[in-house]
Amino acid sequence: MFEATYGIGGFIANITLHILTNIKIFNHKKTVYSMSLASMVQELKYKRDALLLAHEELKIQGDNWNKCVIVLSLSTGMFESMKLQMGWRSNAVELVPIALSSIIAIVSALIKFKNFTGQSECILQSASLLTHTLNVARNETDLSPSLMTQYNEALEKLETSIYPDLRKKYLKLSQNNLIAIYRQERRFQDGLELVNVSEATSNDSI
Repeated sequence: MFEATYGIGGFIANITLHILTNIKIFNHKKTVYSMSLASMVQELKYKRDALLLAHEELKIQGDNWNKCVIVLSLSTGMFESMKLQMGWRSNAVELVPIALSSIIAIVSALIKFKNFTGQSECILQSASLLTHTLNVARNETDLSPSLMTQYNEALEKLETSIYPDLRKKYLKLSQNNLIAIYRQERRFQDGLELVNVSEATSNDSI
């Protein structure tokens, strides 16, 4: 009798757990698809901007390293010309071009090791996918399964293009930047409205 009761109780418990699990899954799906089109556009916008900010900083770093190589190369050439012109023949003078050439080789190897070009291409591809998805979302009137698929693919590309700590950094910068832009646009609209009211008042007084 106890075993039969336990079996029925276990069966009921399993059924209850299955129903609750399905309810959670349904609520989760409902939460995902309850995102509005406007919120998706805003999210895609600031995440795309985050990638562009990351690319901008990466480009600045790459440019600085390349400038260093250019300066060292020109310095080497200038020193060689000065050595010939001045007739410098000491051992120390002969070692300077060798030292500069070694430094240039080291910096060039570091640039290749950091792989600025490869990182930039990966970030630009991700930003391009986000931009494409953003354009599609702006031309839609409601959320569709195909748009949600593109949205999820764009997010996946974003998450794999930069490391999590860098993603956190640039997402925060992008959010603050977007808020500052909206505030500036709001000030512009308020100022424009004041100008229009002032002009209308001036025309009525004439």
